[in-house]
Amino acid sequence: MTLNGGDALRLALPNKGRLADPALQLLRDAGLDVDVTPSSLTASARNYDLDMLFVRAEDVPEYVADGLVDAGITGIDLVEERAPVLRAVLELGFGACTLTLAVPRGSSVRAPEELANCRVATSFPRLTRAFFEGRGVETQVVEVRGAVEVTPQLGVADAVVDLVATGGTLRLNGLRPIATVLESQAVLVTRDDQPNSRWLPLVAMLRSVIDARGKEYVMMNAPAASLERIHGLIPGLSGPTVMPLADPSMIAVHSVVERATLWRLIPELKAAGARDILVVPIEKVVR
Repeated sequence: MTLNGGDALRLALPNKGRLADPALQLLRDAGLDVDVTPSSLTASARNYDLDMLFVRAEDVPEYVADGLVDAGITGIDLVEERAPVLRAVLELGFGACTLTLAVPRGSSVRAPEELANCRVATSFPRLTRAFFEGRGVETQVVEVRGAVEVTPQLGVADAVVDLVATGGTLRLNGLRPIATVLESQAVLVTRDDQPNSRWLPLVAMLRSVIDARGKEYVMMNAPAASLERIHGLIPGLSGPTVMPLADPSMIAVHSVVERATLWRLIPELKAAGARDILVVPIEKVVR
């Protein structure tokens, strides 16, 4: 692994799969200058003391737990399964999925408690056992690597616990969900003994991007008499910024709003007297 220096932060990243590209894009959006090819095993940021190691997403928790790296990006499902002692210091807002308990569509089972003494296939044995033990249900957990959904068809299991993003794979294999074992998404993880100074600057950089996603910066001119009404429409992060204009009867109002509300918000602002409305994308929000 090429090092920027002895104090460089070492970060493990997924080398492929659904988390790989969003994780790398998040780092770039945060301002890190990194040059990575599909075959890269390691890389270093040109403008920050950060070294990156690309490994399988399921191996990231072990690399962090063993101290081979200072922090890692992977799914919380993999952290809880492989290294539950790690600390998730930041939810990253991508890779959302659920670890789901599912049974064949024709099964009469409607609740986890009805699977007592049944076989449950999964590639998450620790989480699956903990789920059923927490409900006082004894099951036979069958550990499977890959193609978990087909195990009921093969007579290997009566139910499955697997990651679900859209539910399409479950439906294609004739399965229906009956319970959620774990809600998951990508997270930045580190060890409890890792000094805050090692990862807090990186957390701040990443959070600024995450907080800005889905938001827009709105600027407008409006009658001063409309301020109270406009304030009720766009409270902003800490309330809108209000500035006087050359015309004492007019004000300029700036605020951060949710992008999804713009289709409703713009007509309401115009009805309140706002005009010359400008909407600007936001790259980062530093709190």
